[in-house]
Amino acid sequence: MEKSKLRYNSKKRKNMKIAFIGDIVGRPGRDMLQKYLPKLREEEGLDFVIVNYENASHGFGLGAKNCNELFSYGIDVMSGGNHSWDKKDIIPLFDTHELLRPHNYPEEVSGTGCKTYEVQGEKIAVLNLMGHYGMPYADNAFRCALREVERLEEEGVQNIFIDFHAEATSEKRGMMMLLQGRVSAIIGTHTHVSTDDFQIVKGTAYLTDIGLTGCRDNVIGMDKKVPLKNFLTGMKGHFDIPKKCKSILQIAIMELEDGKCTSAYKIKQFCDGKVIKSEAWLET
Repeated sequence: MEKSKLRYNSKKRKNMKIAFIGDIVGRPGRDMLQKYLPKLREEEGLDFVIVNYENASHGFGLGAKNCNELFSYGIDVMSGGNHSWDKKDIIPLFDTHELLRPHNYPEEVSGTGCKTYEVQGEKIAVLNLMGHYGMPYADNAFRCALREVERLEEEGVQNIFIDFHAEATSEKRGMMMLLQGRVSAIIGTHTHVSTDDFQIVKGTAYLTDIGLTGCRDNVIGMDKKVPLKNFLTGMKGHFDIPKKCKSILQIAIMELEDGKCTSAYKIKQFCDGKVIKSEAWLET
């Protein structure tokens, strides 16, 4: 596990306010971040921002140019998934930038999936994991999660955020059952479709999938032509990002205190200026 120290508000308080955005899909997603993230960071008083870069460069992976672009918008750390290595120029960036890849990939793979940061005078660990159904080969995500959480607990790290990049909703829910009460938040990525189950259970915030940030009026952020051809004929093709579309930014915001999530809400920011805010429910 690696440790890093990033910017944080010098005005210390007992709690910290963190945010998570993902998956960023192509230029429409990057444009939404450029336009709205600095504003959201200031208006919502965000201390720490985590973003999943999985599809940020034309829908597949993250290139060096777009990596630097995204960090300039006010991101503290970025997590990945099964497309982490699609752009080969990202490989050296794992050593120079605050980038994660799924921690349950074999140790021989470049990069790490767990880092610890200092925010508001407190430590927070970000753990990136990848599921199994429909995904590339990787080590057991659940055993990996237990090992890392136990190690972080031994090191006195109370605030732990997990981006679980998985296809199966059952795997994501299973991770919640495994770790509820032990981590601050578990939020799913990969399907690009947001779910309506944002909740706080035993101090753990949980959302099966946060949904994409990018085009909302096509097929999971991609131009509809190739997916529809595939559905109708079985013929595959190269997915493209629409040049023009209606876009959305989806962000989950959580307040943490002593490792527990005390409140959480999600904001859907639409490209036409419309905003929808929904509170996470507290399970008692």
